[in-house]
Amino acid sequence: MTPPEYTDVLIVGGGIMGAAVAALVRAERPEAQITIVDAGPAIADGSGHHLHETKDPELWEQYNEKVSIGIQGLYAADQPATERATALSDLEPGMHRIAALGHDSAQLPGAAVGWNVGGMGVHWTAATPWPEEAERFGDPDRWDRDLEIARDVLRVTASPIGPTTAGQHVLDALTAHLGHMAAPGRLPQAMPMAVRDVDGRLVRTGPAVIFPPIEVGGDEHFTLVSGQIVTELVHDGATVRGARTKDITTGEVTEIAAAVVVVAADALRSPQLLWASGIRPAALGTHLNEHAFVTNRVLLDLDRFGIALEELPGYRDGETVSDSLWVPVNSPALPYQCQVMNRTYIDDDANPLAYGVGVSVYVPTEVRAENRIVFSDEDRDIAGMPVMRAEFSWSEADLALIEQAGDFMAGIAERLGEWNRETDSQVLPAGSSLHYTGTVRAGDSDDGTSVCDHSGLVWGFDNLFVAGNGVVPTALVCNSTLTGTVTAVRAAEAVVVHPALAAAAAEEVCA
Repeated sequence: MTPPEYTDVLIVGGGIMGAAVAALVRAERPEAQITIVDAGPAIADGSGHHLHETKDPELWEQYNEKVSIGIQGLYAADQPATERATALSDLEPGMHRIAALGHDSAQLPGAAVGWNVGGMGVHWTAATPWPEEAERFGDPDRWDRDLEIARDVLRVTASPIGPTTAGQHVLDALTAHLGHMAAPGRLPQAMPMAVRDVDGRLVRTGPAVIFPPIEVGGDEHFTLVSGQIVTELVHDGATVRGARTKDITTGEVTEIAAAVVVVAADALRSPQLLWASGIRPAALGTHLNEHAFVTNRVLLDLDRFGIALEELPGYRDGETVSDSLWVPVNSPALPYQCQVMNRTYIDDDANPLAYGVGVSVYVPTEVRAENRIVFSDEDRDIAGMPVMRAEFSWSEADLALIEQAGDFMAGIAERLGEWNRETDSQVLPAGSSLHYTGTVRAGDSDDGTSVCDHSGLVWGFDNLFVAGNGVVPTALVCNSTLTGTVTAVRAAEAVVVHPALAAAAAEEVCA
């Protein structure tokens, strides 16, 4: 759709975070004009529609087969980490490594971004574990409330996939081994997920579930602008007047005036846009963090657990795993999180052969300012935006903890079945988790170590907010989406009461 000349609330990025801001603002400000600008084209059969729900059988099979192994970094487009597209038209809608857009990811080779309406929100696994105390941030008195709102926004269900009988055996073994280290409520358990049961089928939450007008329209005060890149925020150093967009097909430049702007592009492209706009606080792009990702596969010893082959579980309609389980982090005694996704292997005649337990171990890494994204003032990516260079490494402490994670995994495997450390375990390249945080991090004060306050308001500006995983200042061990959505909750609440929005509403009433 053609960009409007003016909007009350301009949201850059139509993924989970942008959709959450739109939905929460709409609930409190039904009269507000809201515009979302999302750079990529629509993918499959709907704008902001999760790929698990696609009606394209080939795309559905491709998505589910990749995501069933629980390794998001391997879900990215099958391309070498150094392969670069020559033009935006070369990019199929989907997930691509950042090198394909022209960025230097040599030190973060697994890094990828979504190039489609809905961003990563149409690809994500929908896992929504909640963070422990050390992962929280901001006002502690409002944390539980904000987290509950985020759960509601994402439609979180406590235990949607399992445990089956076999899955319960796995949970019991994990609890016997690790339960003494767990805080109340943080024992091994089913993985909470952003899904709803609709007539027996589990439907994943995508941006269009959070804010339906993204897909179906029906909101006269909302505009989705797709196929347009926001190239610059127009500002005077204190107030953002709007944004310039560029059509990815024609190159036509348009300017949208706005009362309030929320940048929710992602943890890489949000700081890129601020940099391109000359908004460059000292902490911009710094403190880049992600947990290390160690993937494992164990074959459950059926004899040990008294399970016959014919008793192995099948799958619910539309699913490719039988159990989605969770071992929460319980630091310092248990500094890791495990996402456990289990599958029954079958032969060509659908006879069960074995039961695989996929254990992804997330290892926390130190939050360090020197881990960062550096932006070029000269070189441009294929979208015409500043080229990004990742400067990222694991510290000595990180490397030691990653090594210890192998021993931790060996202890799990001993209690489950067959596992070979050399062949069944792998430390994935940096960036592979896709759970990046910290690049537009929140802080308590404008002291040079943060980009915004805990409402997402960028320091030095009165109407510019950031939302999403990049705002998270802590070292997350859990999957990042639920925690990141807390930043969208806070930004939306600040936008709703923002004086510029109130003034715009008053002008509309007078008109």
